Amino acid sequence: MPVRVRIAPSPTGNLHIGTARTAVFNWLYAHHTSGTFVLRIEDTDQERSRPEYTQNILDGLTWLGLTWDEGPFYQTQRLDLYQQKVQALLDKGLVYRAYDTPEELDAMREAQKVKGEAPRYDNRHRHLTPEQRAAYAAEGRSSVIRFIIEDDREIVWNDLVRGNVSWKGRDLGGDMVIARAASGADFGQPLYNFVVVVDDLDMNITHIIRGEDHIGNTPKQILLYEALGAEIPTFGHTPLILNEAGAKLSKRDGVTSISDFQRMGYVPEALVNYMTLLGWSPPEGMTEIFTLESAAPNFGFERVNKAGAKFDWDKLNWINSQYLHAMPADKLTDLLIPYWQAAGFEADWTDRPWLERLSAVIGPSLARLDEAVPMSEYLFKASVGFTEEAIAQLKQDGSTTAIQAVSSAIADYQTLTETTVQELLKKVVKEQNLKKGLVMRTLRAALTGAIHGPDLVQSWLLLHQHGLDQPRLQDALVAAQAV
Repeated sequence: MPVRVRIAPSPTGNLHIGTARTAVFNWLYAHHTSGTFVLRIEDTDQERSRPEYTQNILDGLTWLGLTWDEGPFYQTQRLDLYQQKVQALLDKGLVYRAYDTPEELDAMREAQKVKGEAPRYDNRHRHLTPEQRAAYAAEGRSSVIRFIIEDDREIVWNDLVRGNVSWKGRDLGGDMVIARAASGADFGQPLYNFVVVVDDLDMNITHIIRGEDHIGNTPKQILLYEALGAEIPTFGHTPLILNEAGAKLSKRDGVTSISDFQRMGYVPEALVNYMTLLGWSPPEGMTEIFTLESAAPNFGFERVNKAGAKFDWDKLNWINSQYLHAMPADKLTDLLIPYWQAAGFEADWTDRPWLERLSAVIGPSLARLDEAVPMSEYLFKASVGFTEEAIAQLKQDGSTTAIQAVSSAIADYQTLTETTVQELLKKVVKEQNLKKGLVMRTLRAALTGAIHGPDLVQSWLLLHQHGLDQPRLQDALVAAQAV
């Protein structure tokens, strides 16, 4: 049977990096096997689901390049199917109505707690007589639908990542609710473990690849597959993404959604590259910088780790920098312009030669796109503040002389180019009997307001093109002479 995999996010929040990494693994496996990648939106939690979250998920997957072959399918459009399947299980006697009140369930759990027992449903309504059910209904009690789980049942599967896994029925919390409470002969909204099985069965999903936090659901779902008379798919539970403390990465760790990473200035090619490495080891001879398309032929679950994958910001930044450093100036400019505009910088945004020259100057220093804002601020503003280190440099012996000599020498050149700038600097060093290092450090401090930054000569030429170099030199003289 051809491989069919799916990603099934819930629109109760923005696309999380854990969900996105699961999508990456599913996409890679689908492309590795010439299979089909299905997108399903699990929006049955109508109280918490939001259309803006759905759009965020769709936009995030698209931005990452994780295009799907079928879908998106929405669970809220499939309610009739779920109702039919619940009724089929009722007709088979594999599920039953339970009429427990919330107070009765609380009392049951409290008694278990006193005895030191794990909380579980004690299946007290599994064998109600028709008369007892009628009496409860006459009282006006609503009923949930519970699926029968025998305590002595052993559920075993061969996991793609974890090998043979075994669970006992008695460890699954008692008979499982598969549909919410409703009055009379009706039953309420079917719940996650049930609808996900119905969906995967209806969509012919052959391989279910998801995070290990779902592993406790798998034995319950296997039992439901059996109850529905269906072939059980292959399961694979991938390692969780962990924070520095070794706990599951969560909102408390700050940035976790794909849209957050996008705003911070990570490019999609780098992010999917890094996410692939979160739990998967490339085969020998394959570099750590790769596209999804080039990784797919090499992808397999035999190289997926069982242990959690610790999130490493330094590694992500390094991978992102490799993509930015290799990016053509025109494409990099397209990506940087929104960051400059959002920062309030004013420029002629149609002056592509100047903007692309700027991108080429700062590109080799970027690890993230948002770093372009502080790195290039001095090129967009008529004047800049000087750092303490820059002021200290401007006040050194010989610095004022260097600034004045450079300012005067500029008038001797009709145009400034990389060649004429080098000639000008040699002339100032020789005529003023100054060390070249002093002149260069002073000039950087004067023109940029800092003592570190992108290539000095190229920065000077960019400033000169807009007539900003002479005013900067004059500001620097004032700063150097201030008490």
